[in-house]
Amino acid sequence: MIPTPINEKNPCLSVAEIEERLKKSGVAATAQRIAICKYVLCEADHPTAEDIKNWTDANFPKLSRATVYNTLDVLVHAGMLKEFKLPHTGKVVYDTNVNEHFHFFDNNTGKLFDISEEQCKLILDLPKNINVVEVDVFLRGTMT
Repeated sequence: MIPTPINEKNPCLSVAEIEERLKKSGVAATAQRIAICKYVLCEADHPTAEDIKNWTDANFPKLSRATVYNTLDVLVHAGMLKEFKLPHTGKVVYDTNVNEHFHFFDNNTGKLFDISEEQCKLILDLPKNINVVEVDVFLRGTMT
């Protein structure tokens, strides 16, 4: 089974579209935030903060590491991104798919795929006194 991406990148969102998304999320649309969103929402696939910083160094010079981290924090708190810690490396990646879903990591390629809830059924039979607020399912293996 090849994992099917459940959310494709938004091909080439315009600056105006990114500004609108930021405003709808209650985030001020600064030039730095627009630049970071352009990369994260349109080009990147589960990037780390370091990936984003490398991109900004090449495309938006003089943007500080602190600005990248602060912007990611703002976008996560605004619900535009999800922060996900990879259990096998401890690296944090940022996911534009904020809907409930799971992840599959291909050991051969190092690529991370989104897996829909329909592709991975999870049945919990827990005591009534346990209140689950979030579930992270992380699958590792290889695709053939």
